[in-house]
Amino acid sequence: MKITDLLTKETVTLQLRASNKSDVIKELIDSLDRAGKLADKQKYEEAILAREAQSTTGIGEGIAIPHAKTNAVKTPAIAFGLAKDGIDYESLDGQPSQLFFMIAASEGANNEHLETLSRLSSMLMDTVFRKSLLDASTKEEIIKLIDSKEKELFEEEEVEAASTPDNQGLILAVTACPTGIAHTYMAADALKQKAKELGLELKVETNGSSGVKNQLTQEEIENASGIIVAADKQVEMERFNGKKIIQVPVAQAIRKPEELLTKAGRGEGETYKGSGSSSSEGRKGRSGFYKHLMSGVSNMLPFVVGGGILIAISFMFGINSADPNDPSYHWFAEALNTIGGGNAFYLMIPVLAGFIAMSIADRPGFAAGMVGGLIAFTGEAGFLGGLIAGFLAGYLVVGLKILFSRLPASLEGIKPVLLYPLFGIFFTGMIMLQLVTPLKAFNQGLTSWLGGLGSGNLVVLGIILGAMMAIDMGGPINKAAFTFGIAMIDAGNYAPHAAIMAAGMVPPLGLAIATTIFKNKFNKQEREAGKTCYIMGASFITEGAIPFAAADPLRVIPSAVVGSAVAGALAMLFGIGLPAPHGGIFVIPIVTGGIFMYVLAILIGAIVTAVMVGLLKKRVAV
Repeated sequence: MKITDLLTKETVTLQLRASNKSDVIKELIDSLDRAGKLADKQKYEEAILAREAQSTTGIGEGIAIPHAKTNAVKTPAIAFGLAKDGIDYESLDGQPSQLFFMIAASEGANNEHLETLSRLSSMLMDTVFRKSLLDASTKEEIIKLIDSKEKELFEEEEVEAASTPDNQGLILAVTACPTGIAHTYMAADALKQKAKELGLELKVETNGSSGVKNQLTQEEIENASGIIVAADKQVEMERFNGKKIIQVPVAQAIRKPEELLTKAGRGEGETYKGSGSSSSEGRKGRSGFYKHLMSGVSNMLPFVVGGGILIAISFMFGINSADPNDPSYHWFAEALNTIGGGNAFYLMIPVLAGFIAMSIADRPGFAAGMVGGLIAFTGEAGFLGGLIAGFLAGYLVVGLKILFSRLPASLEGIKPVLLYPLFGIFFTGMIMLQLVTPLKAFNQGLTSWLGGLGSGNLVVLGIILGAMMAIDMGGPINKAAFTFGIAMIDAGNYAPHAAIMAAGMVPPLGLAIATTIFKNKFNKQEREAGKTCYIMGASFITEGAIPFAAADPLRVIPSAVVGSAVAGALAMLFGIGLPAPHGGIFVIPIVTGGIFMYVLAILIGAIVTAVMVGLLKKRVAV
């Protein structure tokens, strides 16, 4: 299938009327809808915006390729829009975009469709081709240029396939983006073009929607002089065990191909230690642990947020309105509490453990992790029990993979469906059954100790919990404080959770205020991100401050910690209580002890963070 089978005159716009990113998206979607390519226009727009929320599809060099693969697409198609003066599309290079290709892939798109779409990404890496599109004056000329370039590209590919270079001095690369349609192939072609300019031998494996293409062989991996993994999703890494690899986001391969190839050519990178390796030393090991942990936490968060807000809404009918025996009982409050607390929160710890185990051992570890997490939850081992269950299940299954690797090849098919889940669940379950009792006792002891500290010095407790919320902004220390707050609610003490929620809102709100007041301390992209932080802070999404902390940790993290500690201390000092296991503006109406004082504690903490950031950060270069 040719690209011009998907891009027709009906979906070509020679001069976009749009003046901003949002309008560009709407105008291109309208073009597809008028051409009868969409089954559900609104649903398709939601899919496009969801992809943009992951990372901008404005890849730089004047190109933007918004794309989505969804059942809202009736017929796979491409819409093209031209804006010769350029439109701000929040591109990676910060420059206006002029060429817009919107890719609409149906959920059941076959490999032929997806490969056709990937060819478009490859063609756009040619600067001469891009200029010819900009100079085109008719729709027919656009179609003709694309058709001609596609034929030229195929001829070059056939020539390349005819000659197979030896592996001596070969550089290998793997590219993968979440949707596997555009960035995967643009990264591959950026690397190929630059390798050709530099006279380097390169082979690129693409992990796209249509599957793995140009797969690397074990012989090539063994003899490669350097390996680049440019991926924003999980790719098969065990094959690189013991090899030096350079791991980067897929966008870096598009933006900095020469830098990556130069490093790979010199054999730079870090030695990859697979999950079967007994060594856990060095930075790679530590980053691996954090990656597994965050995989569990990030997948758990939707259950906490969604369930927590539903519980908070139920409290608006009355603190005990979900209890059929209470005078304030309301059937809707009971339904909300059942959905949020009885189901969403019930899954929280199993999901945490399941995705930690899956990150370590891939899919074979998921079942064992889920079961181990459920044992931890029902045994009241709490968040700590879920963490232990996840790591235990993951590494147990890795051990099983090594053990069962000696079995006959004829049994290969039953390993993932029988052997791994059977033995993984059994061993994880048996060990967790022994651990839940001491873990439950530990949690109870911790709750009792912190509860005693609170009765003796509420302000100190508020400072400790507030600082914990900001130290790693959504990481394990943050989650430990959050879990403690929930445990204290169960014990009937609402004050600690009020301090925790106030402190959790401070880092993103503080950074938002800082980007508004101290504009000369932030670049344009950071100022734009600051606007989003107002919403994230108000919604109790502490992670909204992470990009700022990652860019300038020595100034941002201490500022956030101090501001959050102040908010936590003030919430305790003001005698605020919060019976809902969540935070943000959704639960402020149900706090006890004074809504105004609670809001004041949050604002003071956020202003402290903002002022510290403003004073500590240096001016950005103009």
